[in-house]
Amino acid sequence: MASYDFDGERYERASAHQRAWGGDLMSLLDLKGNERVLDLGCGDGALTERLARLVPAGSVLGIDSSEGMVATARAHHQADNLGFSLMDITDMSFENEFDVVFSNAALHWVHDHDALLAAAHGALRSGGCILWDFAGEGNCQTFFSVIREVMSAKPWSELFQGFTWPWFMPSRDTYETMAADAGFSRLEVTDLVRDQVFPTAEAMVAWTDQPCIVPFLAALPKSERTVFRDEVVRRTLERAGRPDGTCFESFRRIRVYAMR
Repeated sequence: MASYDFDGERYERASAHQRAWGGDLMSLLDLKGNERVLDLGCGDGALTERLARLVPAGSVLGIDSSEGMVATARAHHQADNLGFSLMDITDMSFENEFDVVFSNAALHWVHDHDALLAAAHGALRSGGCILWDFAGEGNCQTFFSVIREVMSAKPWSELFQGFTWPWFMPSRDTYETMAADAGFSRLEVTDLVRDQVFPTAEAMVAWTDQPCIVPFLAALPKSERTVFRDEVVRRTLERAGRPDGTCFESFRRIRVYAMR
């Protein structure tokens, strides 16, 4: 999993829809209050803290590969049963430690989901579960079409030679097969339509800046970043903008529940 320099404070301000989805996902957990929970890709820690409140006699560990995200999480969210660790998800090697492996709006940043599923299976205690929500096929169609166009235009096309697309966004059927092969039981894989209307252009730009465009700016020399970013934002708003001043983007999710 590639690690990018996300700004945790800016992400916190631009991620209201991700937090809302995370609240919906969390409501599906059937917790007694003494579980040990692992939050994969914890980001700014807002949802991780909410998980900690649900297990007052248990504990929650949030991991993320972004120093900026972990710094924000540690600064803003503190509790006796809550911890954060700077760790790449693909490097985790927990064994029989957790009752729940939770993740919201993060795992599309992981390319190797076969390894991820195996590691999550190993991290769970017998009877434990995974509950994940991440981007799936058809996600962010406006932004993706724009970013590909701008990347392929001069002078940036040469600078993106060899660039690795930062996300893995499978179909439901593809992921159901992958998860079944990992040895989980009671497997449920669902695809969800979460299309988003941003209330203002500024709100959509904030989401574009953190986190969407970050991997692309990281691939460019500093002298090219502002011009590239401004062109992506301009084209995105042209296509996503609506007469009432709102902006539309497609959001498609994969929800995964499975037990060990």
